[in-house]
Amino acid sequence: QVQLVESGGGLVQPGGSLRLSCVASGNIFSINVMGWYRRAPGKQRELVATITNGGRINYIDSMKGRFTISRDNDKKTVYLQMNGLEPEDTAVYYCNADITLSISLDRRNYWGQGTQVTVSS
Repeated sequence: QVQLVESGGGLVQPGGSLRLSCVASGNIFSINVMGWYRRAPGKQRELVATITNGGRINYIDSMKGRFTISRDNDKKTVYLQMNGLEPEDTAVYYCNADITLSISLDRRNYWGQGTQVTVSS
């Protein structure tokens, strides 16, 4: 069984920074894509950023210049460095991964439980 565990959320003032982490564990052969999504109160979930095994990155335009996604393949971890946070960034942030399982080599999609980010003065 594969698990994704997020950490790093919290309460910050506008202009502050946070770094989110997501660690994958379990019967993993390879992680093809990892990324971050978020859901603000009263809104639908939206993509924040993704990164492929080869390092190709996709951001939504509003995050460019403020957020940076990266991954450590050896640690099976994806990070989201968030700078210049604004109240509009308040949301639950979810880790997502497309994973090829060991032994069976089946490809599956997994979600973490989410971590709360609150930006308020």
